[in-house]
Amino acid sequence: MSRGSERNRRSVRRIVLVAVAMFGFGYLLVPLYNVFCEITGLNGKTGRIDEAAVAAKFKPDPNRTVKVQFVANNSADMPWEFRPGVHTMEVHPGKVYSTFFVATNPTSRPMVAQAIPSMAPSVASKYFNKTECFCFNQQPLEAGERKEMPLRFIVDPRLPKNIRTLTLAYSLFDVTGRTAAK
Repeated sequence: MSRGSERNRRSVRRIVLVAVAMFGFGYLLVPLYNVFCEITGLNGKTGRIDEAAVAAKFKPDPNRTVKVQFVANNSADMPWEFRPGVHTMEVHPGKVYSTFFVATNPTSRPMVAQAIPSMAPSVASKYFNKTECFCFNQQPLEAGERKEMPLRFIVDPRLPKNIRTLTLAYSLFDVTGRTAAK
């Protein structure tokens, strides 16, 4: 065997190995990114927690008030009407609060939606704990149906003192086609 063909085989093996590694990295990128965001709070991701455990862990701070603003957005292809039940709340860190968002499917067909949360300022996402949220699950609505979707949360008393306003925004996406395929 010639020296040139041995080099070619080695090069082909390296290229195939790099291609497989690139495919594997691309395949795992979204789940890894989601885990990274949940751990660091990057991109405003806020996770689900056990309410009883957090309520027992935190002592409410009656001397401090934080304004929480709620925002609802639809993706470009989402025809639903989507809005917060209230636009702002004054909350005491360490205390459990409840609110809701309202969604209405004005179309003539059943649809399924998924809400994706984001928090501003993003550093505050580490201190915003959702114990119940419609964003944890996909939301099916029949044609013409209206639904109040619950949200329960606790603001961690360790939220930096310079943060006085939090904005929790949800973007609603149509996932009807994806759920029908499953």
